[in-house]
Amino acid sequence: MTDQTTKAARFLELHQGDGPLLLPNPWDVGSARLFASLGFDALATTSSGHAATLGRLDGGVTRDEAMAHASAIVDATDLPVSADLENAFADDPTGVAETIRLAAGTGLAGCSVEDFTGRDDDPIYDAGLATERVAAAAEAAHSGPVRLVLTARSENYLHGRVDLDDTIARLQAYAEAGADVVYAPGVTDATDIRRLVESVGVPVNVLALPSVPSVAELAAIGVKRISVGSGFNLVGLGAVAAAARELLEDGTYGFWNMAGQGASIRDKAFD
Repeated sequence: MTDQTTKAARFLELHQGDGPLLLPNPWDVGSARLFASLGFDALATTSSGHAATLGRLDGGVTRDEAMAHASAIVDATDLPVSADLENAFADDPTGVAETIRLAAGTGLAGCSVEDFTGRDDDPIYDAGLATERVAAAAEAAHSGPVRLVLTARSENYLHGRVDLDDTIARLQAYAEAGADVVYAPGVTDATDIRRLVESVGVPVNVLALPSVPSVAELAAIGVKRISVGSGFNLVGLGAVAAAARELLEDGTYGFWNMAGQGASIRDKAFD
């Protein structure tokens, strides 16, 4: 499956299954190929993981860098890929639409736009402007040669605004503005997730966090997609740091026990 139109259609179809689409978030070509080899059906980039490969924190990547990264992940496998485009690198709807059009040119099957401004003093866009931004993104995603699957994100819970009613109202507005999927990362309570799912008429993505219900429980609630964000990338960083500390502080080589497993996985994934 190499045709972008086919991939985009397949990606949308994967949101209609009986259970949730499990969406891993690769941060480079190697991790994309690894996840594909393990049997995942689609991939999504992680802005935080990508930034980490450049020695930066989340939010430190430029639009041009994000586009090049998306293209590399698309080319790494035959799976549909959705890109984490943060706030689409623009405040105004026109700029958002331009980012989505550029994204379509990378071969992506989908992409996301969020309502986080990137400013700590005023982190969330006004609801009206946020909805206009999603509408512009949806028009750009759906009117080109390939119909991209657009995910609209409410970032309230990640930035100190634990307001479920406002979050639901935003996601309802984003769905009405044309989003194919909605996503409120940081909502973890099963009752809250159920309310969210029942309040919107499009598939809902949930960010897998330690306090989030299991895949089976989320499936019963009606969640259609589960992604891990930077989780797998952070696991890798944590494991490497632990191995390095063992060498520095203990002078031992127990890390080779895990490295041996990694070598076997690498050989199967990259053959």
